Amino acid sequence: MSIDRTQTAALAKAPNEDAGIPGAAMATLVPGLRKIAVASGQTLLAAALDAGIDYPHGCKAGRCGNCKSRLVSGKVELLEHTRFALSAEEREAGLILACRALPKSDVRVAWLGDEETLPAHPLVRTGAEVVSVEEATHDIRILRLRPKRGPMMFSAGQYVTLALPGLPPRDYSMASRPGEDILEFHVRLVPKGRVSAAVHSLVPGELLEIEGPRGSAHLRPGHTGPILAVAGGSGLAPVQAILASLVDLGMRQLVRVYLGVREERDLYGLEALQALARRHGDMRVTPVLSMGQPDSGHRSGFVHEAVRADLPGLKGWSCYTAGPPAMIDALTETVLAAGLRRSDLHADVFFTPEGRSGQDGKKLAGDVIP
Repeated sequence: MSIDRTQTAALAKAPNEDAGIPGAAMATLVPGLRKIAVASGQTLLAAALDAGIDYPHGCKAGRCGNCKSRLVSGKVELLEHTRFALSAEEREAGLILACRALPKSDVRVAWLGDEETLPAHPLVRTGAEVVSVEEATHDIRILRLRPKRGPMMFSAGQYVTLALPGLPPRDYSMASRPGEDILEFHVRLVPKGRVSAAVHSLVPGELLEIEGPRGSAHLRPGHTGPILAVAGGSGLAPVQAILASLVDLGMRQLVRVYLGVREERDLYGLEALQALARRHGDMRVTPVLSMGQPDSGHRSGFVHEAVRADLPGLKGWSCYTAGPPAMIDALTETVLAAGLRRSDLHADVFFTPEGRSGQDGKKLAGDVIP
């Protein structure tokens, strides 16, 4: 049985022909972008273990499914395995078993492990330099930081704690892809909020401290069903990271995205999302304006009402959402009524002084709806 996730002509070459290593292929493992050589007739798991990598696994014989991974690109042959470990539907969605996979070209593989306990990224505290602060809307700024210790490893949808001198720490979600040199954040100016006002006033070259990653409302790469993503205001940050990552990982299932804002002036990031949708092929982006005018060209009303009208049945879906508590509460009721399993709802609640006095937009650490 052969699975081919080749995305470019270069990946269709004979294994490692450029490197001149006969009978071997190069495997790039995500997360970490670790590259290993896989000998002819050797499985991905065996090569990873030989390289000293603690790759998630169990039986090593295609029976347990603990080494289930996503083949992002390239071609592998799958040896015999049980349907319990890997179903035909999962194979069609691009999943493989590392213990049964023989690379037939250079490959890029993302391991899944136990997604309810992962990600187990180390908590890092480091200084970070302001690269830029750009206006996104009248009250949202895009903050870009360069961590002093180099790229931070995290899972799309997680957040870090930012600390400015003399001010209480606050939590902000990453909008950038995991492992990038620059961390991007979307910071809304909170009325009477000292921290958000200070962030909006930062200039390139200033230093602050970050600690993370944290949060469990992160992308689950092993999910093969349709995906719903709903962002309210600056909740676009983690949703943007999740969408960019799922496209990069080759997750090609149906994706529906809704952006809930008050007015047209609050809408931002639409062009970038539409570019992701074009790369993906089956992603649709729908802005919804709660105070929209009839001539705006966008849907009007509340975002959860748009979801209810468009998607009456959500059994088998996964939902990622981030935004203010009122939106999350309304959306939770809507998607559960439509058949979504509670365990497939991953919510990042953005608290503001209006909803939690004095917190200046700080989020709670427990960001998955229980």
